Amino acid sequence: MTGTLNGKVVAITGGAQGIGAATARLLAREGASVVIGDLDVDLAKKSAEEYDGLALPLDVADRDSVASFLDATVAEHGRIDVLVNNAGFMVLGRLLEQDYAHQLAQIDVNFTGVVHGTYEGASRMRAGGVIVNIASLAGRLPLPGSAVYSGTKAAVLAFSEAVDDELAPQGIRVCAVLPSFTNTHLIDGTEATGLLKPVEPEDVAAAVLRRIQKPKLTATVPRLFSVGGASWSLTAAKAKPWLRRRLGLEHVFTDYDREARAEYDHRPTRMG
Repeated sequence: MTGTLNGKVVAITGGAQGIGAATARLLAREGASVVIGDLDVDLAKKSAEEYDGLALPLDVADRDSVASFLDATVAEHGRIDVLVNNAGFMVLGRLLEQDYAHQLAQIDVNFTGVVHGTYEGASRMRAGGVIVNIASLAGRLPLPGSAVYSGTKAAVLAFSEAVDDELAPQGIRVCAVLPSFTNTHLIDGTEATGLLKPVEPEDVAAAVLRRIQKPKLTATVPRLFSVGGASWSLTAAKAKPWLRRRLGLEHVFTDYDREARAEYDHRPTRMG
């Protein structure tokens, strides 16, 4: 490690496991003081022990909870330099076949939570601050069975681009990281094709670190999907169903192992 974050204070939402935990470990190794927030505060505390970090309760769908989390970060360390809006979850299955309230909760967590975090985080940052929003390749390449999830991630991308331009005069940058299939509980019960071979949480964490060190609007993980993901919107509408079939993407999120996914699906819908 190079110690490029020595003296920096980093807050991470959804930091108890998965991408959030991997990011916390990496940034701590780079010298940052790390504070993580999560609904599962016991798991978050256990995770934070690995790098002597601070773990706090957090519900990103609740603006007051987000504000309290960031106030506690500032009270502990005097400021906040970096915020990683990572908390999120995914409901699989066709729109008309899944619990409606559970699907809408994705908007509260995956998108509204990012808005809460960005608003409250930027309000507490000085020039040089960086906000990294964890989006998804699904925001550019939506698949059947993840309609609402894909919509939330597309919203995160659009929001990040617009607010980055707004905050740039204050010296604050906003970036978005777009992981493909990532080897976390979020893909429990799914079967990845060759194209969607899962990346590891540590790969995503490395992309977050790159964006903190050198702010830039987006980073795609793996990088080879950056062109394909961006060009999907330019593909003829009639060709997209054919391409999904050819690439083996048509049923990834509709025909999944419900038993293998049961534990994930029964977690609280407001997942920090």
